[in-house]
Amino acid sequence: MDIKDGDTRAKVRIISHSSELFRDRSQAGQLLAQELSYLKGKQAVVLGIPRGGIVVAQRLAEGIGAGLDIVLSRKLGAPDQPELAIGALAENGEVFLNQYLMEELFIPDTYIEQEKKRQMAEIQRRSQLIRQVKPKIPLKGRIVVITDDGVATGATMQAAVWAVGHENPQKLIAAIPVASDEAVARLAQNVDELICLRMPPLFMAVGQFYLQFEQVNDELVLDILRREELKSQRSKFKS
Repeated sequence: MDIKDGDTRAKVRIISHSSELFRDRSQAGQLLAQELSYLKGKQAVVLGIPRGGIVVAQRLAEGIGAGLDIVLSRKLGAPDQPELAIGALAENGEVFLNQYLMEELFIPDTYIEQEKKRQMAEIQRRSQLIRQVKPKIPLKGRIVVITDDGVATGATMQAAVWAVGHENPQKLIAAIPVASDEAVARLAQNVDELICLRMPPLFMAVGQFYLQFEQVNDELVLDILRREELKSQRSKFKS
């Protein structure tokens, strides 16, 4: 399926409209790797959106022999409803806002500025932790795959896509285990390719599509990236 927006056109692959559950994030990553097996040997880079997305990214990167890194973006929550995304913020300051929700909820610009400062502080905290163990992989001219454990509104991944796009990758791919149709349509306008394993007819929350959906803490993220960096250094030494 192709989705067009002006001069923008993305190749979109929806594997299923099923509501079948994933066992866990690792299985979701492995299934994505099967669908993206054509990237083997192409020196791709897989970026996970912390925290849950890094577990998916680890298995996806292993499956296609790609480098592994993170992309930091944070959801901007609505007043008194922090789980409702009214937008998102990327590490480089890029902001995505859902104008419909902004108007529907009468959210003032002053609130957005406060929420941006709060979420940027968290992005900077995570960046300081993570870059001590895993230096950033340059993305210019590379095939880049961005993934998360699922996409509801698409706000967080949208911010990540915009941020990565500014680094001039050769090709930008969004790889998603499960997503709403609204999020798929929006994201397809800003990537070269989008693959979604499941786009169910009724989408309430990402967690409803996983048998195991435990919280992922900073220590697990750091451990995954620490092991990836060690593997990378060993590979350089052998070559």
